[in-house]
Amino acid sequence: MIIGLDVGGTHTDVVLLSNESGLVNAAKVPTDPANLFNSVLAGLEEVTRGIAPGAINRVVLSTTLTTNAIVQNKLAPVGMVVSSGPGINPALYSCGSHYHVVSGAIDHRGREIKPINRDEIKTVAEQLCKEGIRIVGVVGKFSPRNPAHERAIREVLKDSFDQVFLGHHISGSLNFPRRIATTFLNAGVYPIHIKFYDAVRKSLDAKGLTLPIRILKADGGNMKFEASVNFPGQTIFSGPAASVMGAIAFAPEKEDSLVMDIGGTTTDMAILVNRVPLLDPLGIEINTYKTLIRSIDTFSVGLGGDSAVTFSDGGIIIGPERLGPAMAYGGPAPTPTDALFVLGRIDGGDRERAVNGIEPIAQALGITVAAAAAEIFDLACRSLLSKAQDMIFRVNSQPVYTVNELLDGYKVTPKKILVLGGPAPYFAEQFRKICNYDIEVVPRWSVANAIGAALARTTCEVLLFADTEQGIVSAPNENFSRKIDSSFDSQAALKIAFELLREKAIGRGANPDYLEMEVLENQQFNMVRGFSTTGKNIRVKVQVKPGLIHGYDRLLEKIAAGL
Repeated sequence: MIIGLDVGGTHTDVVLLSNESGLVNAAKVPTDPANLFNSVLAGLEEVTRGIAPGAINRVVLSTTLTTNAIVQNKLAPVGMVVSSGPGINPALYSCGSHYHVVSGAIDHRGREIKPINRDEIKTVAEQLCKEGIRIVGVVGKFSPRNPAHERAIREVLKDSFDQVFLGHHISGSLNFPRRIATTFLNAGVYPIHIKFYDAVRKSLDAKGLTLPIRILKADGGNMKFEASVNFPGQTIFSGPAASVMGAIAFAPEKEDSLVMDIGGTTTDMAILVNRVPLLDPLGIEINTYKTLIRSIDTFSVGLGGDSAVTFSDGGIIIGPERLGPAMAYGGPAPTPTDALFVLGRIDGGDRERAVNGIEPIAQALGITVAAAAAEIFDLACRSLLSKAQDMIFRVNSQPVYTVNELLDGYKVTPKKILVLGGPAPYFAEQFRKICNYDIEVVPRWSVANAIGAALARTTCEVLLFADTEQGIVSAPNENFSRKIDSSFDSQAALKIAFELLREKAIGRGANPDYLEMEVLENQQFNMVRGFSTTGKNIRVKVQVKPGLIHGYDRLLEKIAAGL
């Protein structure tokens, strides 16, 4: 059996899946950020009641906690130590208020052109300690080619701080500004992720579940939970990725479709091409940060079932704030969910409170409460469809990448929208009335994100460099280097990269019998001095394809059948 667990800012969704029985149990419990242990444990208690721990062989998590922290500017204070050498001013890429540029430089081929100054690093460390900083990021301009300076700086800092993140370890890409931002975010979300990690680990221990845990990444693959402690930034956009993975199995083949996950605070959208999600080719852009975190291309809209509804400048305004649950559930402000209560489409809450909440808006509009509720809900639906069109336009204005390949010249034309999330059926019903899309509610829509997390495949990538003039091939992120001769070429580089990738994927828990590996990048150019070729510079990147794990088609058929 598999447990899928999605910890969101509002609710924690948990499912227990079986290939024989389909969805065995599901739970949706409130998330208490101040007591994540109880939130997670409450969900686990519900889905595992009467189930022997030994019957469960896989646990996969997803979360929006790190994403929410970035969006709400609630990152931990972080010290950044950055070196670049001549040619660029790293001060232009400053992150936070504890950003220090230090001496030392490595060139584009990995050769030291200026050493670091250890006394200068010690002075920076003393200042950061006085300012109460406990987490530090270290980034050198060409550290993916030679991480010696980053490692040397860490040696100076390591005894003074709780955690030191190195840029080349976080990403092997040469994009210096994005590597700075990516390292900064990894350090900034570290305390939040550690708190989440401890809460989940203790909750599972309390249930007698001692098996390895995996966590969903932004690209729809998953990694070992323990490994995520060193790469907490990989959990950014984990939640939206879970929603996409939960819809993939129900998307049409050989067609484009749009996934719309309607939550309480936001609605997340993504596009599938023949059941494969589109990829953000450069990396996540969130708040003001442009990163190198590989991600499914998702679009978040500040409009959900609990978005606050107000009347301003002669019209209805919905979101982006969420002030609490719907008034029908005791919240402080009217919401689209309250409109559904007024219209009699939802029961189980306090309809009178919902009516009282919408009444002032109705009076301002000069219409009945029922008519105002209908306008509110219609506006919410039309706004989401408009944002969907905006996303399609944006995607088609640039090259289209799926998580597997570049689709040169391709234009997406979704005809179907797959809707999931708590209020999915109600929104889908209205969508059908006001648009020409084929609207389909994803089976088990309220917990489809947890199902997606449970069934996501383990993925990872390897970036490898070779310089035949220097006679070395290396993959700094894998702590790998080897001497080579002048006959070494890109095919030899790919062979080594695939060997490293296979080892890495199996180490992270991938099934060795179903490893689908592919080439993301393969570049080779000659180095010329005077009129002679002196060597080759080679760069290759390979990955395990994201997707759903193999062997669970029967389970998906049962979920589709409502079992």
